Amino acid sequence: MARAASACGGLAANPARGRPSGFARASGTPGRRGALWGGGGGGAGSGRVAFGGPRPWLPGPPFRPASWSISRARTPTAAAIARTSRAVAPMVPVQRLILPAGARMRDNDGPAVAPGMWAHSMTVQDYQDLIDRGWRRSGKYVYKPVMNQTCCPQYTIRCRPLQFQPSKSHKKVLKKMLKFLAKGEISKGNCEDEPMEPTMEDTIAGDFGLINKLDIQCDLKTLSDDVKESFESEEKKKGRIPKKEESKELIQSQHIEEKLGSGEPSHPVKVHTAPKPGKGADLSKPPCRKAKEIRKERKRLKLMHQNPAGELAGFQAQGEPPSLFQPKANKSNQPKSLEDLIFESLPENASHKLEVRVVRSSPPSSQFKATFQESYQVYKRYQMVIHKDPPDKPTVSQFTRFLCSSPLEAENPPHGPDCGYGSFHQQYWLDGRIIAVGVIDILPYCVSSVYLYYDPDYSFLSLGVYSALREIGFTRQLHQKTSQLSYYYMGFYIHSCPKMKYKGQYRPSDLLCPETYVWVPIEQCLSSLENSKYCRFNQDPEAVDEGRSKEPDRLQVFHRKAIMPYGIYKKQQKDPSEEAAVLQYAGLVGQVCSERMLLLRN
Repeated sequence: MARAASACGGLAANPARGRPSGFARASGTPGRRGALWGGGGGGAGSGRVAFGGPRPWLPGPPFRPASWSISRARTPTAAAIARTSRAVAPMVPVQRLILPAGARMRDNDGPAVAPGMWAHSMTVQDYQDLIDRGWRRSGKYVYKPVMNQTCCPQYTIRCRPLQFQPSKSHKKVLKKMLKFLAKGEISKGNCEDEPMEPTMEDTIAGDFGLINKLDIQCDLKTLSDDVKESFESEEKKKGRIPKKEESKELIQSQHIEEKLGSGEPSHPVKVHTAPKPGKGADLSKPPCRKAKEIRKERKRLKLMHQNPAGELAGFQAQGEPPSLFQPKANKSNQPKSLEDLIFESLPENASHKLEVRVVRSSPPSSQFKATFQESYQVYKRYQMVIHKDPPDKPTVSQFTRFLCSSPLEAENPPHGPDCGYGSFHQQYWLDGRIIAVGVIDILPYCVSSVYLYYDPDYSFLSLGVYSALREIGFTRQLHQKTSQLSYYYMGFYIHSCPKMKYKGQYRPSDLLCPETYVWVPIEQCLSSLENSKYCRFNQDPEAVDEGRSKEPDRLQVFHRKAIMPYGIYKKQQKDPSEEAAVLQYAGLVGQVCSERMLLLRN
């Protein structure tokens, strides 16, 4: 286990003791929370932060806020993050009583740097603004990787659920779940997929399928001409172009254009030519056809059947074979939506029943308390089987700190979601027992995915991918009442880490520029990431961080039970390192958050 002691004075932290009494809301300041951000020197000793095995665990803050100064914590590297299922490195709780912790570590993956802070309490708007500047939380710890210094830059990624269309690999997972619920069928495929991680085969297959016409507008005429020219040039090199084959090639190129025009995913197209004598398939038998090709042809011919101009007859006159499957009457030609696939009706005698419940985890609701032990047992089994933890390692206190504690305040505004804003557990109940839990935050503009754990006995259901699709659908559902809530944040995208690239399949999606904090479509970022691990995605060289700290003297400080602007506080300080620490904090959280949150100073 990797361990690092933070440089904090005072008593050692006792993870079993829970929240320190000294972290009370500042009296006389309703609506203000505080933030501990480490400043000057401190004694050696407590506030230990450790990341054990495949995922981080974070103890609670020390008893007395006055004992905190600078905390140094170890940050998981890309390899550790990849083993953390959905958790992105350690996460960061930031809000109105915060303690920042500069973090450095070196291991086989090289150095990693991430300032962080303990957060006692924060509004959902504060955390929304922070994650839009590259921050994340783990329990009540909030951290932000230094992108141009860490070995594996971690880019905040968000999906746009309103335009999301499931890929074929996603549909495969959803259909697998429906078959299991309806008939009890168990897939014979790979049962060891990590949460939210499809198999490598699905990853490759889904890469192209998720780039739909919303993302890329194709010039069909140019593409068709290019295809024809490439076919002709290849045949000329061989020295022969039979007329029959030439006409066949042109028909096939037209098919390519039609498939692209129909809005189907732009998969690479293979043109099948007749086998040479003595080689390939038996010429006395019809050529074998893949099910995928049959489905595409069926869809194309179904569209032509509806065309009053009689295009179907025209194509058949050119020698096109009739569809092997006639289109069913009175059935919509529109592809099934995500909701259709998730909530497809089951027979009355279905083998299993699946129910998804959303329960508030902080502050814990009555439903959360009633199911705590059962949920913890699923987590413990997940850690032991998937991450090979010993039985005594996934303790109740570690589970609580990591996945139940949250600095986010519960909010229930009249125009917000019915469940309110804050931190929740999304529990997956199968036949009356919990088989998986997704840890999420519901914020003003997004659903933010924190972590997923599940019963390893149900790995065959690809619960990581399934839960991500359910969370995307959940975001769409919340959007119907709260229109501004329209994004799904998936944590960090690490292009250099194969196990973290799967998040790029949930498209359309955007990456956060690490310098200007604007969102850029992922398709525009991939070529740059192939050439360099660290990239500035904003192509405007004149663009700057509009939310940067411009007036640090207006930053709010909580010092000796009094709230004051930093401009007044700094006049009382003689330590030259104090100003550097405060300015670092201001630069990382931005001007807006620095004025709303309280920076606790000793």
